[in-house]
Formats: sequence, structure tokens, C-alpha cells
Amino acid sequence: MVERRPLATFISHLVLVLGVIVVAFPLYITFVASTHTARDIVQAPMPLLPGPHLLENYTHAINGTGGGSASTAPVGRMMFVSAVSALVIAIGKIAISLLSAFAIVYFRFPGRMFFFWAIFVTLMLPVEVRIGPTYQVVSDLGMLNTYAGLTVPLIASATATFLFRQFFLTVPDELVEAARVDGAGPMRFFRDVLLPLSTTSIAALFVIQFIYGWNQYLWPLLVTTDESMYPVVMGIKRMISGGDAANDWNIVMATAILAMIPPALVVLLMQHWFVKGLVDTEK
Repeated sequence: MVERRPLATFISHLVLVLGVIVVAFPLYITFVASTHTARDIVQAPMPLLPGPHLLENYTHAINGTGGGSASTAPVGRMMFVSAVSALVIAIGKIAISLLSAFAIVYFRFPGRMFFFWAIFVTLMLPVEVRIGPTYQVVSDLGMLNTYAGLTVPLIASATATFLFRQFFLTVPDELVEAARVDGAGPMRFFRDVLLPLSTTSIAALFVIQFIYGWNQYLWPLLVTTDESMYPVVMGIKRMISGGDAANDWNIVMATAILAMIPPALVVLLMQHWFVKGLVDTEK
């Protein structure tokens, strides 16, 4: 029998409400700032209620018609670049990791475990160690200011390969034997058996990798110099040029709100699959 403790319930709910307020208040301030003029924002105290310039500010942000001295690249274009990059990175990581884990688990070839540990060891290398040589290769191949330059160096994932390998190891050997008896080849077994079993894991990894690709800043900062190839996270930084008076903070805040919408939608729409993929233990 579960004992009812009103005081403990009240305290736990109070902590949850305070946590939500702490997390949500900066987002609320960002939204409020995106509905005022730049002059209103830099005044003290800043307004805490939404203003009348919501449509105007968001239109300026999407079309890149702000009047500030910093970058005025259209946010619509930057969000398109971010969306393409995030999708290519997420889908590419999942596809390559699935195939590499499949090869490591189900094929017997010389050096199989060596190659697995070589992939796994890359987890211990910080990004800064690889970023210089990677940039040199991308530059030599003429991939600067291109979608390929933004995505191809980031689509290999040791983490996803390791996770899929661990999952494939839990698949019963009887399924492999049954597929052989039915005359299924390796790719048919992969397509008809492993992929359906991996759906929840794929969904969870897609959410993680999409957000990873969307939030990229350091790598795009190196490989893009053309405003038409700026991802939205990098574009926000380019909009900030100096002192408060030199920036259209209302446009910057509108851009920040727009940049949060796609990853938030991905998490909301796929949260069931995301949670199931992380906690489901049925095999």
C-alpha cells in the first residue's frame, strides 16, 4: 500500500514548478525582447510583457531586412542550411553506424575487433585534435562553403556504432539461423530483421544527432565565409557586432526563438520513440 504524504507531495511539486520557472524564464524574456524595438530592450528596466512589434520583428529576421551594422543574412536561409546539415548529419551517422555495427557483429574477417576498437578509440580524441587536419582536407578538396563541407566530416559516429553493436549482440542467434534456413542473404536479414528491431534505437539516435547537427557552431565557423551558407546558430553570433547600441537585439532575439523551434518540434513529435528507445529493454 502506498502511503500518502501531502507535505512530501507539495514539496516535490513546488521543486518541479521552481525548476520549470528557472528554465522557462530566460525563454520568456527572449520572446518578450523579440516583440519590442531595440530601443525598448536596452532601457532599464526592460519591459516584461510582450510588445506590439512581434510580426514586424520576425518578418525582418526571416527576410534579413534588419537595420543593424552586423550581419543581416536572412534567417529563413540560415534555418534551411541548418535543417539540411542536421538531417544529413543525423541520417548519415545512423546509416554508417548501422552498417559498420552490422559488419562488426555478423561478419568474420581478419582484424574485426581491431577495427572496432580503432573506431571506439576515436571517442577519446577531443574535437580540437581532429579539426585542424580535417579542415586541411576539406580545403584541399574544395569543399569550403558547401553542404558537403558542413556535413561529410561529421557523419561518422563512434558512439552510434558502439550502441548499435551492443544492440545487435543481444539479437538471438536463432533469428540468424532462421533467416539462413529461409534463404535470406546478409542484406535481406539486415533489412527485414535488424532494421525493424532497431526502430526505437534509430529514433532515439535521430533526435540526439539532429540536435547535434543543428547546434553546430565551431565547425561551420571554420568552413563557411559566405553568408548564404551560415547555419542559424552561427548567424546569431554574426548578428552581434559590438555594443548594445550597434545591435538590433529585437532581431537577434527573434532569430534565437526561430532557431529553437525546429529542434523543439523534433523532440516533441518524437518524444515517445525517444524515451522508448532509451529505456526499452525488450528484445
